[in-house]
Amino acid sequence: MVVQEIYAHLLVYFAIRSLINRAAEQEGLDPDRVSFVASLRVVRRQVTDQVAFSL
Repeated sequence: MVVQEIYAHLLVYFAIRSLINRAAEQEGLDPDRVSFVASLRVVRRQVTDQVAFSL
């Protein structure tokens, strides 16, 4: 179970970094200059808003 949890965290990290790279590329920014924590907050907000809407 611990190994599964670690893989889940790594996959979420990779997904958020991929979104950061895609967004930075569209805006012509360096992906290293985009805040991971701010991006995580946006993703959390979007996911919880979608769940609340579907209920």
